[in-house]
Amino acid sequence: MKSLRNIAIIAHVDHGKTTLVDQMFRQAGVLREGQVVGERVLDSNPLERERGITILSKNTAVEWHGTKINIVDTPGHADFGGEVERILRMVDGVLLLVDAAEGPMPQTRFVTRKALALGLLPVVVVNKVDRSDARPEEVHDEVLELLMDLEADDAQLDAPFLYGVGREGWVVGEPGARGTGLAPLFEAVVEHIPPPRVDADGAFQMLVSTLDHSSYVGRIAIGRVERGGVRIGERVVRLAPPGSDGGGRGDDRPRRGRRGGERGMGLRVTGLYTFSGLDRVDIEEAHAGDIIGLSGPEGIEIGDTLADPARPERLSGIAVEEPTISVDFVVNDSPFAGRAGKYVTTRQLRDRLVRELERNVALRVEDTGRPDTFAVSGRGELHLTILMETMRREGYEFQVSRPRVLTRAAADVGLLEPWEEVVAEVPSDLAGSVIDKLARRRGRLVSMKPVGDSGTTRLEFSVPARGLFGYRTEFLTDTRGDGILHHRFDRWDAWAGSIRGRGRGTMVADRPGRAVAFAIFGLQERGTMFVEPGTECYNGMIVGENARPGDMDVNISRNKKLTNMRAAAADENVRLEPPLRMTLEQALDFIEDDELIEVTPDAIRLRKRELDVSRRRKAAKAARVR
Repeated sequence: MKSLRNIAIIAHVDHGKTTLVDQMFRQAGVLREGQVVGERVLDSNPLERERGITILSKNTAVEWHGTKINIVDTPGHADFGGEVERILRMVDGVLLLVDAAEGPMPQTRFVTRKALALGLLPVVVVNKVDRSDARPEEVHDEVLELLMDLEADDAQLDAPFLYGVGREGWVVGEPGARGTGLAPLFEAVVEHIPPPRVDADGAFQMLVSTLDHSSYVGRIAIGRVERGGVRIGERVVRLAPPGSDGGGRGDDRPRRGRRGGERGMGLRVTGLYTFSGLDRVDIEEAHAGDIIGLSGPEGIEIGDTLADPARPERLSGIAVEEPTISVDFVVNDSPFAGRAGKYVTTRQLRDRLVRELERNVALRVEDTGRPDTFAVSGRGELHLTILMETMRREGYEFQVSRPRVLTRAAADVGLLEPWEEVVAEVPSDLAGSVIDKLARRRGRLVSMKPVGDSGTTRLEFSVPARGLFGYRTEFLTDTRGDGILHHRFDRWDAWAGSIRGRGRGTMVADRPGRAVAFAIFGLQERGTMFVEPGTECYNGMIVGENARPGDMDVNISRNKKLTNMRAAAADENVRLEPPLRMTLEQALDFIEDDELIEVTPDAIRLRKRELDVSRRRKAAKAARVR
């Protein structure tokens, strides 16, 4: 069998994973001399390029001096931990990238813990050593402390350390030196990462770790061949994980699949693929240790085992941490429903959410007591807003409720809720404001230390997940835009008590009509506007944030009364401040329980659940009486 190494690149957001892979492609000869492909070639999803993050894992491969190196670029954000957890099952080692200035961050710890628990060996790359605030020696010690904290074994602690600049394409073995290429990195991978630990002589067996789709062959299962080999035309059986609807009786007998079709005789393999550079390459047969794509069997889902019909033995499934946050997806019933979207019905919304479950293993979709409402749970706000943004670009219209945390019951302490590990880097003179605001949100300060001589302080907190709802905008205001905030799920712990919600009210349109400059001019001194002149509004639509607590019903389409008196020149020059245009993340942070986000292909609007102003007032009065 050809010399083979399977590795994943893991790191915190924006520490340089995808950029380093670009350089590995170029220096391994995947990209020919002078070929122009742009930067971050693996971030092919438009949302990944816009946000500068990796959302979906990517499979690729390079060859270095006779050794094929399969490389998986994985997300660095904890919200996409479902991607990370299943991808790590395909590899035998990891490239752990750490920023030379920031050091190990929350997502570094999250992904590294997963890798070490699976027994994967790391190769550490301290990246961006050209930064003015780089501190490679200190970061080296911090990474070792991290590995020890995560109970790494002796082999994992013996990881080689390299230092370099991924964007410029060089690494060296000692800090302070300057290299000329990535040869030390390739050599460290070949020497330190073991070949796949597989059974080359047994009957075929493969765990489906991810899925791809082709308009020609349909669904493609991607995973590592754990045992034996497979050829085009051979038959395999599909074994669903225990407890699933496709075969949850707990035994290994072939039986009817989720989408029909008897599996006892096996399903024919019609296509096999391997990865080379940026391409998916057709092959006739695959062997143990290869990371491959396989097409033919219908109804394949992540976590399934594909096996030889003569030995239908299931591999252990993929354990994914449970969701912590839930929102309601509601069929759009606003006065503007159906104007922009192609898919607006309950059936279309349900079908799209169910399809998302096929590859988004960390997501949960549940019916509610209302036929037009679905409870969608995920690992965090970013995890859910990426789904929302993807759906609106596909032509879907829907409404979204305020996020809520999921809870658990515990016999000894009562109610448990998710807690987040929060790391904030802020100007030192503004640290007090951040500490005060998070303390009001039930946060607990864990550590506080300066970051070099940069005048920046790193604060670490433990905060209930619901305490972070609506905080990011407040954080940027308190730190004057210079603060950096990261957080990840830490643990389930005791309910922290009540947390005060949004301190300000809203301006709500009390009638339909187009926003008028004269009306906006009169309202902008009372708060922040969300609309501009000409924006069409409906009764119950939120058009701005009130500077004071409580909601204010406003006539956003009020024109200036005409008189026969000549107006002063000052009256004619209406100066308007630019409106605040919210992203989905900002909107989720902003809304309260009695409000919804209307998501359409051409707009993101905020609205009250109850559009009629008189009914809202009656409901508010009844709530005060209770």
